[in-house]
Amino acid sequence: MKKQKQKPTESFSAKTAGVLKVDNKDAHLVLAHMYVAFIALLLGATAGLLQVLVRSGYFELPAPLGYYQILTIHGVLLALVFTTFFILGFQTAAVSRTSGALSDTQRILGWIGFWLMTLGTIMATIMILLNEASVLYTFYAPLKAHWIFYLGLALLIIGSWVDLMGHCLRWEQWRKENPRKTTPLISFMAVCNSLLWVVATLGVAIEVVFLLLPWSFGLVERVDVLLTRTLFWYFGHALVYFWLLPAYMVWYCVIPKIIGGKIFSDGLARLSFIMFILFSIPVGIHHQLTDPGIDSPSKYIQVVLTMMVVIPSMITAFSMFATFEMRGRELGATGLFGWLKKLPWGDARFLAPFVGMVAFVPGGAGGIINASFQMNQVVHNTIWVTGHFHLTLATTAVLTFFGASYWLIPHLTGRIFTPSLNRLGIIQTICWAVGMLFLAIGMHFEGLLGAPRRSAFSNYGGAEIAETWASYQIAQAIGGTFLFIGIIIFLYICVSLWWFTPKGEQEFPIAELAPQAEKTPPILENFKVWIVILAALILIAYTFPIYNIIENSPIGSKGFKLW
Repeated sequence: MKKQKQKPTESFSAKTAGVLKVDNKDAHLVLAHMYVAFIALLLGATAGLLQVLVRSGYFELPAPLGYYQILTIHGVLLALVFTTFFILGFQTAAVSRTSGALSDTQRILGWIGFWLMTLGTIMATIMILLNEASVLYTFYAPLKAHWIFYLGLALLIIGSWVDLMGHCLRWEQWRKENPRKTTPLISFMAVCNSLLWVVATLGVAIEVVFLLLPWSFGLVERVDVLLTRTLFWYFGHALVYFWLLPAYMVWYCVIPKIIGGKIFSDGLARLSFIMFILFSIPVGIHHQLTDPGIDSPSKYIQVVLTMMVVIPSMITAFSMFATFEMRGRELGATGLFGWLKKLPWGDARFLAPFVGMVAFVPGGAGGIINASFQMNQVVHNTIWVTGHFHLTLATTAVLTFFGASYWLIPHLTGRIFTPSLNRLGIIQTICWAVGMLFLAIGMHFEGLLGAPRRSAFSNYGGAEIAETWASYQIAQAIGGTFLFIGIIIFLYICVSLWWFTPKGEQEFPIAELAPQAEKTPPILENFKVWIVILAALILIAYTFPIYNIIENSPIGSKGFKLW
């Protein structure tokens, strides 16, 4: 038993001679992404703390700030900026680690994309701070922002395309250099997530460039509100899986190594990612089930497609717990749940992602309710939906990102994740779990009582209703405070790993495949097949809704003009 307790501490040491590393030049590119991501995390988290304090009724914002201004900062910087920079940086590191260092051209593409994204982020953030773009993170019409905000978003999207092009080209190069071999799993997953992102952002790019920018410039008087909503949610739901799939990369490829086990099945892992691509993009209309301008058959089609995403989620759950059980049995576990005792609970690199996995159970159940045609009527546009986002993004994905940072940053900086920082990581994870428990429960129950999302008013609906909601709003304020403290602890750990911990060699943990695993079918890597199927599903799901929206638009001759 003593030996088992020492394993997490031993893994922090520099005794990893000959470890495979991310190329130093690639590491600088990855760390640049992390700088921007963590600055956005701090600013967005501060805005989030102010939000829950205002809604508690015991705090007022200073005069220059407005509630919807800080709500927009919170949403844009966390849901769009922090996630995009962290994920693209992480994927670059993963590809460099498993498929080889980027070429000079591939690395230049990464830097061009990074600077375009950074410039766009600065432009959009300045406009929000000047209160010229308080349009929430969804930013569709009829809310209208300054044109610089929309241009900034366009640069963020275009920059992300250029950025991810580098590591996708490196994966393709690996395939040519290693014909008839199965590509590294985590590199394959990075390419899947990049494909998902490019296809999904086409909708929001069209919305911004062809509708919102001309409208903001004053070139056109009006835009079709329903069309802007539909184009955003074409992107908006796939965005959830863009957040989640990097967490799944860590679960499938890294966590087995951290616990001393092996990957249960390479084929199942690849199949789940292919299914996420197919069933996460053509389903955005389930966010619009109450919109009157979309016909019911189209809504039903997308509800059915949305429910299909449960299948790869179940595959992932099965694969992960099979990995845990196999490792537990190797360590002598007996009984149905004896393997739980053998997991390295004292290792923050494991604990943080594991808590994220657990949070995805209620988060996924809430998602099924949101996407259900009937039950959605109860919770639509209430703060229940906000609580759901905080379980999926802010717990499942973000906690996994935190756990990954505890080995990724020291690996890139040539330092060590020390036992003392590991203890802080455990405290940070517990603090986050407690904070999210208060916040998410408060939001879900307040939503069931009808409290609207995005509302600044704690007394919305009259004194009697405000009194009913009050305890849940205070719970959210308590939870938000714990979460902010958790972020401060996390950033302290990251700063220490960047500059202050002892020099050493920290492993980038990538697990090996279990010897008894079945051979991976080659068709799973044939993206030509899957892209054709994806295009067909998108056409089935969106052709008639978009056609009907444009045909029935009151704007333009016969509604066929977009403006």
